[in-house]
Amino acid sequence: MSKGPGLGAIRKARDLLDGRIVKTPVLELSSSKIKNLMPEGSNVRMKLELFQHTGSFKSRGVLIAIDGLSDKEREKGVVAFSAGNHALAVSWGAKNAGISAKVVMLEHSDPSRIEGCERLGAEVILCPNITDALSLMENIAKSEGRVILQPFESENMILGSATCGLEIIEDFPELDVAIVPIGGGGLIAGISAAIKSVKSSVVIYGVEPVGADSMYKSFQNQKPARLDAVNTIADSLGPPMAMEYSFSVAQNFVDAIVRVKDEEMVSAMKLMRDQLNLMVEPACAASLAGLLGPLKEMIREKSVAIIACGSNISYQRYQKLV
Repeated sequence: MSKGPGLGAIRKARDLLDGRIVKTPVLELSSSKIKNLMPEGSNVRMKLELFQHTGSFKSRGVLIAIDGLSDKEREKGVVAFSAGNHALAVSWGAKNAGISAKVVMLEHSDPSRIEGCERLGAEVILCPNITDALSLMENIAKSEGRVILQPFESENMILGSATCGLEIIEDFPELDVAIVPIGGGGLIAGISAAIKSVKSSVVIYGVEPVGADSMYKSFQNQKPARLDAVNTIADSLGPPMAMEYSFSVAQNFVDAIVRVKDEEMVSAMKLMRDQLNLMVEPACAASLAGLLGPLKEMIREKSVAIIACGSNISYQRYQKLV
């Protein structure tokens, strides 16, 4: 079982990123518009990582990965596969570093994400399914000598996420519980490693969609699980499998994983719109859906952090969902 990044490495990464990423605020959900919806006696705060560069936490780990490239690797450039948020972060990071980027995305990816990558100067290649996309990414890396920037199965991405966790516990030291969305597992692995390194008593809950619950099944089976199919509106939380390193780190620090239905995420999206004036993608509402759903009775009288992890959704898709 991997212990993941240590506190010293996390603090060093935080210093490396200082002034280059947004130190996103932690918002108290205590206004009269929303307080009565929270679990009884709770003190809930939301980490607004949706205000990060490119609209998600991904830019943290991408910057660390690009910093680690050799001069020869920079000449060849990078390649990545992503449904959108990681692709946007890679496109942005590559542009800032003055290197070439190719991003492989799915044909049904949100058009705003595809256009965002193109505006940032990346070459976007669309594939019909994940299997073809992963194969194409591998072929591009081999034929062109590009470095693959993995979206979650990467020490750099987990370390980047850990800097977000360090900000949470430093801004909210009375924290009892953290609720974190799970896609591939890189975000929760990093956040939980950082928080538990500072305050081991904090309970970490992961939240996955019912139709994309590879980490939930991995925890049940005690080994990385692969899904036969993914069926969720939360495309950012839709990898069809857990992988060894991120699963191992998460297994070391995460206390439990709960699942939420698509309709619960939609309800949370509406609440964030109506009570907080935030228009977010489904993944961004997953933590709130978990807090108001399967975890609500368990976290009464607790100090709780939830993560608003991303805002990359077109107005057209948002309207269709909510």
